[in-house]
Amino acid sequence: MDLFDKLKELREEGLEEIKKATDEKRLNEVRVQLVGKKGELTSILHSMKEVAPENRREVGQRVNELRDLFNAQLDETKKNIVSALIQKKLEDERVDVTLPGRKSSVGAKHPIYVILDDLEELFIAMGYQVVQGPEVETDHYVFEMMNLPKDHPARDMQATFYVDGENLLRSQTSGDQARVLEKHDFSKGPLKMVGPGKVYRRDDDDATHSHQFMQMEGLVIDKHVTMGDLKGTLELIAKHMFGQDRQTRLRPSYFPFTEPSVEMDVSCFNCDGKGCPICKYTGWIEILGAGMVHPNVLENAGVDSSVYGGFAFGVGLDRLAILKYGVDDIRDFYTNDVRFLKQFRKEEN
Repeated sequence: MDLFDKLKELREEGLEEIKKATDEKRLNEVRVQLVGKKGELTSILHSMKEVAPENRREVGQRVNELRDLFNAQLDETKKNIVSALIQKKLEDERVDVTLPGRKSSVGAKHPIYVILDDLEELFIAMGYQVVQGPEVETDHYVFEMMNLPKDHPARDMQATFYVDGENLLRSQTSGDQARVLEKHDFSKGPLKMVGPGKVYRRDDDDATHSHQFMQMEGLVIDKHVTMGDLKGTLELIAKHMFGQDRQTRLRPSYFPFTEPSVEMDVSCFNCDGKGCPICKYTGWIEILGAGMVHPNVLENAGVDSSVYGGFAFGVGLDRLAILKYGVDDIRDFYTNDVRFLKQFRKEEN
């Protein structure tokens, strides 16, 4: 086979290889094979010394023409491949503007905060101030100011997370009361406050217990505050949370910072006081603790207990939520299962 026949055969084979290339990688391989530095055409040019002198001009001309043809076909094929890729991508990513939009998922307020906001609005309407204290509190404000000195046996009732010898994760929000009480100027009027917030206690988490929960404590200090004022306030809270048909009762209890102390029960919302498993067949459910502020608490804050008195109460917001919504596992409030939380979306309205 002479050189001219070889060029003719190379032309046919090269164009066929270009035609068969379906992606850029294969096309580049064909380009290197045909017109690269070590390709077929370059090899022919290197062998020109073996061509008869009278044929060299024509061979060189045909090699250049074939190189131009290959390059043109390679460029055209590359353009077609790229165009096809773009078209496929556009087709794959095509947006049908006539389709209805996707409904966005709207979050819901957490049930604990539904109750918290509701109670805050209630107390603000009654002239209370809402106070937010530190979660890392001192032993002085959580215990000593609240009539719980270091050797007091009632401290055994508190299982507390201590950060060091003096600082702790508050086991109750009473520290907020103590801080406000010692700074309040009674010449400007009575003290009426609620202190909501997260508290921490050493406890094993189960369906009814948690090592952290939300609490709200209230405090009212003025001249001539009576147990009747406390009873009326607690009844207002209970009926606001559970309905006007709820019955309430006070039972004697003990808290170091109040004297006398009471616990409040409401008639069972499930059986209406007749007795059922929820109320342990008593017809009543405990919701909070309260009492008249102990004179020592007032004196510790520099308030004359012979002139001023008042009441305090504390309620667990998680417990209120369990009772109000019929939740049977307190852990549902902090595992953040969307299926559980979305049920309370309507409570925001």
